Amino acid sequence: MSEKLNVLFIITDQQRADHLSCMGNPILKTPNIDRIAKNGGVRFTKYFCANPICMPNRASFFTGAYPSEHKTRSNGINLNPELPTITEILKNLGYHTCNVGKLHFQHLAPTFNRYKKIEKSLESILDWWYGKIKLPFPTPYYGFEEVHMANGHGDMLSGHYYEWLKKQGYDMDAYHKDLYRINNFFHETKLPEELYPTTYIADQTVEYLKRTVNGEYGNKPFFLHCSFPDPHQPVCPPGKYKDMYKPEDIVLPSNFNDGQKLLEHDFLGKYIKLDFEPVLPSLVNEEIAKKFKALTYGSIAMIDDGVGKILNYLEKSGLAENTMVIFTSDHGDYCGDHGLIIKGPAHYRGVINPPLLWKIPGLTKSSVSNSLVSTVDLTKTILNLLSVERNKHPEMCQGLDITPILKESNKKVREQLLIEHDEELTQISRKESFRIRTLVTDNHRLTIYDGYEKGDLFDYESDPGEINNLWGKNEELKNSLIEKLMREIINLQLRIPTRKAAH
Repeated sequence: MSEKLNVLFIITDQQRADHLSCMGNPILKTPNIDRIAKNGGVRFTKYFCANPICMPNRASFFTGAYPSEHKTRSNGINLNPELPTITEILKNLGYHTCNVGKLHFQHLAPTFNRYKKIEKSLESILDWWYGKIKLPFPTPYYGFEEVHMANGHGDMLSGHYYEWLKKQGYDMDAYHKDLYRINNFFHETKLPEELYPTTYIADQTVEYLKRTVNGEYGNKPFFLHCSFPDPHQPVCPPGKYKDMYKPEDIVLPSNFNDGQKLLEHDFLGKYIKLDFEPVLPSLVNEEIAKKFKALTYGSIAMIDDGVGKILNYLEKSGLAENTMVIFTSDHGDYCGDHGLIIKGPAHYRGVINPPLLWKIPGLTKSSVSNSLVSTVDLTKTILNLLSVERNKHPEMCQGLDITPILKESNKKVREQLLIEHDEELTQISRKESFRIRTLVTDNHRLTIYDGYEKGDLFDYESDPGEINNLWGKNEELKNSLIEKLMREIINLQLRIPTRKAAH
């Protein structure tokens, strides 16, 4: 085994920070994920995504850049394979890089407009189902030397998981091709627990660690990306997890009835949906909200058991002694806040504040940090912790090194952070786009919508439910935060390519 520090990066899909028991959730129990924090890890309360949509924020982690720089500004735009990623950098420095689970570097589904040609995707769900992806899968893939892909949501997955499922003798073809099921909040899966994607991902991760211990990769250190597609909708936990949490036991947030007011919001009103839309907020009744949340808890409980398997082997094998463990998610979910579920352009905290737990042997201790951290900070920090020379970092890396916070949780490295959101909605009947910028400070959230005079301004301290919009009520505060936002955007603009010629 390598003497260098390994990296185990565990990520879920669409999970809020407060959907962990170690983050204060009074109902959901996540004892295994909690172990990362309780056994020497830092628990971050103010970790915010760079973009609240899957593809853009995942690309921001792998490149260390905001979507406006890496250009995957919306779902459906493939990440440029020529851009340097953290995995490619580590691979070139002698790390063995492996992905197990969801990647989402390329689009999963075709455009809704059947008349428009789209670029190819090695992660296309339909192409896998209809045999258009030829194996063996080409590697390295965005810097990953080994790929065990499970792309999709709920039980509607493709990739290597789909091929594995067929080898288990389970015929899912007709079931998978019922595409109506993926366009829904939740459904009941036909898969047993042992064949559900969460089980596959946890088991494949453990098998990779076993191969590492057995020396199949020599003495190389590893970067292992363990990516669970749950609890993203459609929520459909199998077996015991389906009924583990009861809708009648779910307590909806105090701001649940605020959703009706949002229908009159100058910008958000037109994007609040009364039915299902995958990247827009859905306004739902109490019955649906409670069932959605209960099933979400069940999905996370299953992930927790999977993480337990992984951590148990890590400790049993001795790998835990030199393995950095990070647990996070790409973004959150409204999950009942303001009467909404799913995600979208309403930048309420439940959507922009995913979990972040970070444990480094010999460096971190069990603690809580209230310091601001952005997704773009993770890349630079990991590379610095692994002693990667600065000239080998991605040229477009825009994040900050949060190592001081990992050493002392009360340290601060930033006063504010930026959240970008550029969405392109394309259907047969509609094509439109919007652009949003949000500034988050320790105490406030300011959001500006391109083309609209009014914005949002909330005080996190006095109004944690984000009900009292201070826009137009506190001009001095508003103008101060707008200036901070402007300066943050200017400061983040990169000076690349570097000018090499003389005047």
